[in-house]
Amino acid sequence: MKLLFIGDVTGSPGREMVRRYLPRLQETYHPNMTIINGENAAAGKGMTQKIYKQLLEWGANVITMGNHTWDKKEIFEFIDDANNLIRPANFPADTPGKGMAFVNINGTEVAVINGQGRTFLPAIDDPFRKMDELIAAAKKRTNIIFVDFHAEATSEKQAMGWYLDGKVSAVAGTHTHVQTADNRLLPKGTAYITDVGMTGPYDAILGMEKESVLRKFLTSLPVRFEIDKNGRAQLNGLLVTINEKTGHATDIERIMINDDHPFFS
Repeated sequence: MKLLFIGDVTGSPGREMVRRYLPRLQETYHPNMTIINGENAAAGKGMTQKIYKQLLEWGANVITMGNHTWDKKEIFEFIDDANNLIRPANFPADTPGKGMAFVNINGTEVAVINGQGRTFLPAIDDPFRKMDELIAAAKKRTNIIFVDFHAEATSEKQAMGWYLDGKVSAVAGTHTHVQTADNRLLPKGTAYITDVGMTGPYDAILGMEKESVLRKFLTSLPVRFEIDKNGRAQLNGLLVTINEKTGHATDIERIMINDDHPFFS
C-alpha cells in the first residue's frame, strides 16, 4: 500500500499547487490514499468549510491540522461533522473534532492520527501518552497507522519517531515548513521524516512575504505577515510504501516540486 502525504498547504498558492499537481502525482505514483496537512490552507492560518471540501474534491482522503486549527472561527460550525478532517488528538478532552480517522481502502482500513508537540508551542496534553491511547484503539482495527506529528522542535519530533518505531507505519513531522533530508526507515519498521515541508510560496520566508519578515528581524517592531501571492510556488510531500500484513513501512520517498526541482510525469 502506498500513502501520499502533502505537507502544510499554505494559502492560495499552496491550494493552487495541490489543484495543479495532485492529479499528476496520483497518476505517477498510484497512491492508495492521500493525506494533506491543511492547517495553513486558509490565508495561512486555519481552515474553512469551502477549502475543506475543495481539498477533498481534488483528491484528499484525510486532512490533518495543527496549532492553527482554531484560527478561522467558522471551523467550530463544521468540524464535528467533517469526517475526513482531524485536529491534534492531544487537545483537551472536550475540544471539538477528533484526532484520528479511519479510511477504508479496498477493504483494508488505514488509521490516520494527528498530534501536536509542546516544545515552543502551547502546553496542551501529553502527545506521547495520547499516541499510546489512540494506537491501542487503532490496532483493534488495522496495522496500518500514519501519524502527522505537528511540532516545532526537531528533538521532540525525533523523540516521537523513536517512541513509535514499530508501533505505527509512519511518523511524518510537519509545522516548520522546511523539508528535511532525514527520511529513513527506523529499525523496527516505521518510516520517519522530521519535516515534510510546505506547499505554497517558494520565494518567501515560511510562506510569508520576505519584506515583512525581514522588517521584523531588523526592527523588532510589530509587523503583520502576509502570504506571498506574487512569487513562485512549491509542493513538498512524502510517499510511504507499507506492507499491508505487518503494517511496517518498506520505503519512504521525499517529493519536492519547485522551479529548481521540476516535476516530470
